[in-house]
Amino acid sequence: MKSTKNKRAITVGIFIFLGLLIFVVGVLTLGGQHKTFEKSLNISAVFDDVGGLQAGNNIWFSGVKIGTVKKISLYGNAKVQVDMSVEQQSRRFIHKDAKAKIGSDGLIGNKIIVIYGGSPQVAAVTQGDVLKVESSMSMDDMMDTLQKNNRNILSITDNFKNISSKIAEGQGTLGKLLTDESLMQSLQSTIAILKKASLNTERLTNTFSVYASKLNNKGTLANNLVTDTVVFSNIRSTMAQLQQAANTATEITNNLKTATNDINTTNGPIGTLLHDKQAAANLKSTLSNLQSGTKKLDDNMEALQHNFLLRGFFRKKAKQQASVMPPDSSNTGAIQQ
Repeated sequence: MKSTKNKRAITVGIFIFLGLLIFVVGVLTLGGQHKTFEKSLNISAVFDDVGGLQAGNNIWFSGVKIGTVKKISLYGNAKVQVDMSVEQQSRRFIHKDAKAKIGSDGLIGNKIIVIYGGSPQVAAVTQGDVLKVESSMSMDDMMDTLQKNNRNILSITDNFKNISSKIAEGQGTLGKLLTDESLMQSLQSTIAILKKASLNTERLTNTFSVYASKLNNKGTLANNLVTDTVVFSNIRSTMAQLQQAANTATEITNNLKTATNDINTTNGPIGTLLHDKQAAANLKSTLSNLQSGTKKLDDNMEALQHNFLLRGFFRKKAKQQASVMPPDSSNTGAIQQ
């Protein structure tokens, strides 16, 4: 009987020991997960909306868990203050200008606080510092944005539906292109013409390429025109002379034009003769009088030669002319007379 009680006591003691051992291991494990037994630093941040964040949620920095949410309390005018417990060993990586935002552990996981940013030139956080916050999109905002996107997609789908129905009915340019065979044939003909034009352009390009290669052949006229400065200078001088000749021709043409204009008007004697009938008649009469006077003068001279008073003078003059000029039949006849 006594041995039975001792056996039972030993069994109970073993179960109690195992229970205490399991309890201690559990406490140590949970404490390790929540970093209960490590030195911590208390900092805080003030949010407009924490979106369901609870005490005990994790705090992440660069993808590493560095602490937990210690306390959540209302602050000021509809603000929420979140007190955070951060590992002391992570303090040197978190600077005073770092920011905090509400995130989630996965798509629909628990809420977390993400600390990010900070300049290396700024000092590390100290006990009781308040971090700046960045407002993050809540699930409601995400659903609202998703709803707007869905409405936009629906509107775009309806537009595509209307466009596709019009195309199927042959409306519009694209619809006619798909349903009208004549338009398709015209398009094919246009494409053939463009292809031909492309081939001609390619030939022209090849021709230019050949011509350009000939420009590099030394000794040719084209190469001399491009590279020889003397030839180019001569060409420039020739062009200057041609320009000067053209200017001179232009000036002559202008002078001829002016003279022609004078002739076509009554300015000047020629214009007067061409346009003034009275002047032309007077000139004709004057010429007729001159011709008549010249004939009478010849008759008078002939009469003077036969006059006995002047006959000796004319014979003496004829002898003097005969001594200077060789005699001919006409002079001999004159002297004999």
